Amino acid sequence: MSSIQENTDSACGKDLSVVISAYNEEESLKELVPWIVQVMVREGYTYEVIIVDDGSSDGTWDVIHGLAEAGSYGVRGIRFRRNYGKSAAIYEGFKAARGNVVVTMDADLQDSPEEIPEMYRMITEDGWEIVSGWKQNRQDNRLTKNIPSKLYNATARRITGIRLHDMNCGLKAYRQEVVKNIEVYGEMHRYIPYLAKNAGFGKITEKPVHHQKRKYGKSKFGIERFVNGFLDLLSLWFLSTFGKKPMHFFGFTGMLMFLTGGIIAVWLIADKIIQQANGLRFRAVTDQPLFYLALLAVIIGVQLFLAGFISELVSRNSSERNHYNIRETI
Repeated sequence: MSSIQENTDSACGKDLSVVISAYNEEESLKELVPWIVQVMVREGYTYEVIIVDDGSSDGTWDVIHGLAEAGSYGVRGIRFRRNYGKSAAIYEGFKAARGNVVVTMDADLQDSPEEIPEMYRMITEDGWEIVSGWKQNRQDNRLTKNIPSKLYNATARRITGIRLHDMNCGLKAYRQEVVKNIEVYGEMHRYIPYLAKNAGFGKITEKPVHHQKRKYGKSKFGIERFVNGFLDLLSLWFLSTFGKKPMHFFGFTGMLMFLTGGIIAVWLIADKIIQQANGLRFRAVTDQPLFYLALLAVIIGVQLFLAGFISELVSRNSSERNHYNIRETI
């Protein structure tokens, strides 16, 4: 048995799991996997390479199947029936991972496997729970990728409170406990550090990594990903802040609008009565647009309060209402 084979056949736990989401990347995978294996063998790691075929329409699965059958690459493959998106692929990869440290990277050869040993060391020796890559010198179009990315990351830092320069970098390393205690869904792969932080894993840092030009094909993501990413970030922030206490948001906002509208309406009516009683000229309350705005505020306030009440009932009946991540017990 070859040294590579021995390295990949350890019985259960491994040093490293490398999770790759691939969509129409047959050319890139042929180069990427041997490169990863070269680094793993050189460092003496026990490892596995988990490649999730996200419904590719080219020969990506054939390449994965061939690499897995070769037996010398430590490849495990998962194939979706259709394209579900990167978050779904990463989630399934996390579920399958057996490594003490789990590394995610893109399949397009823009992430370098040479960065993995140092990221592994930062997790195992320095005690970090997440190490995120930081592409300081991006090899992308400056107008369509670099500038929007800087704005996007600045907004993400502001909202999440996590000081990462490149939240969306695909090259990240995680302690196994992290990936087994978070759920990646929708398009939330961009915000795994924020999901981890909300789950109680706050030891997050970053490492500058080498970024290479795309060698094959073209990017699967357009400029719209920044708009969608911002909307996803707002959704995630709202759910993490008010998901288990919706009445705190809807109830407070509803009461504020109800009281504001009610006070304005009462003031308009009282002002009209006082002027009428003193024989002064007065304007009918129903002739004033402000009165209708006040009524609208009252109605919306009641609706928001009821929305908060119903959301609270739903939250209290959720199967996740008492789900907590426990670090240790004695």
